[in-house]
Amino acid sequence: MNSMRQAFEEHAAAYDRWFDDHPHIYSAQLSMLRDVVPAGGLMLEIGVGSGRFAAPLGIHLGLDPSSALIAMARRRGIEAVIGEGEHLPFRDNSCDTILMMTVICFLDDPFPVFQEACRLLKSGGVLVIGFIESGGAIATKYRDEEVKGRFLRHATYYSTEDVTRFFSQAGFAEIAIVHKARGFPVIIGKKL
Repeated sequence: MNSMRQAFEEHAAAYDRWFDDHPHIYSAQLSMLRDVVPAGGLMLEIGVGSGRFAAPLGIHLGLDPSSALIAMARRRGIEAVIGEGEHLPFRDNSCDTILMMTVICFLDDPFPVFQEACRLLKSGGVLVIGFIESGGAIATKYRDEEVKGRFLRHATYYSTEDVTRFFSQAGFAEIAIVHKARGFPVIIGKKL
């Protein structure tokens, strides 16, 4: 087990509790997502974690490599499965919306996950990405913070240009940066 995955397994409760300890940040990020995550249809969160974002957004399907976090997501009513975004265990053209919230920084190579998301989405479906931007205030602040630092020290950060390129190269159109606050952008793209 790599050190990042081990950190999520061993510190899942602390990871989840961080959102309770920082309600203003959690609320702000959830609000940014509510503005852009379409309601209805089959929705999936890749990297669902403990279900903190999926549950309030009405996303009932999730995938994560951490069994400890999957157990928490299931307690929040998410039909969560263990897996990795590079090999999604779902049918082509089956989802209306896919969310990845603070996930790409933990991937060895985000591009294959964008390709898999495009494969899963129906025509007209949307991919929503919320991420910690390289050089942004959030990346700088939380890398050394006690709880978040356990996870973020393993992270690789990307610029909005990098993420926009991932969208484009994976076949998405109508790509737009819909929010950006303190180095935390939300980008959306549509599958044609």
